[in-house]
Amino acid sequence: MPPLRTALLQSSGRPGAVAENLKVLDEAAARAATSAARLLVAPELFLTGYAIGDAVPELAEPADGPGAQAVAEIAVRHGLAVLYGYPERDCERIFNASQLIGPDGASLANYRKTHLFGCFEQEWFTPGEQTVVQADLDGLRIGLLICYDVEFPENVRAHALAGTDLLLVPTAQMHPFQFVAESVIPVRAFESQMYVAYVNRTGPEGEFEFVGLSCLAGPDGTVRTRAGRGEELVIGEVDPEFLAASRAANPYLNDRRPGLYGSLA
Repeated sequence: MPPLRTALLQSSGRPGAVAENLKVLDEAAARAATSAARLLVAPELFLTGYAIGDAVPELAEPADGPGAQAVAEIAVRHGLAVLYGYPERDCERIFNASQLIGPDGASLANYRKTHLFGCFEQEWFTPGEQTVVQADLDGLRIGLLICYDVEFPENVRAHALAGTDLLLVPTAQMHPFQFVAESVIPVRAFESQMYVAYVNRTGPEGEFEFVGLSCLAGPDGTVRTRAGRGEELVIGEVDPEFLAASRAANPYLNDRRPGLYGSLA
């Protein structure tokens, strides 16, 4: 299989302005497609903005709502898959969610954040209950987490055991926790033998200061591409052959002794 060219959109768009954020996404998809990317990943809650406070209930929508339909049109128009974050409404509950739309406009996977960070998220969102959500794209098994979720090694290891090749992590990583982007993400990729695409917001937004530093980390623990602190679109490759060779050479998953780990739960 050829490498999967993956574009990381580091942007906060315009908080509270869904139409403007869709325009930013469309423009990024056009640029990504020009570079032969087959996948575009946008940050956490990109559709609406993160620091939207009381507007969360108003802007939340179902997984098949108008935002999803607009993203599907973008995916089809540019011939690539798109992963975006949004507040998902399900009856009276609202989830911090991300959805992967395929190049044909079909929804491939929808994930609800399981570990909510801080007072803001815990006030407005219900935590999801499904740790491993996956889809297949161009012969690779794609897994989904959101931001704080990836900081729990159990989540990433669960994906490794379920066969995830590329883990997509839309995020809203803020100051002073930039060490997660710089150090934790490459370690997660190495210890669980997968690629990890970590895609952040950037700049000030409400009470938060997002640090950027989006990256694609490989199973050898090296960063294949890294954004700076501002608005940026960066592209890296997920190489199935390199992944297979790395897994064959690294004994972590084979040398596990699950019988010793019962106390962790």
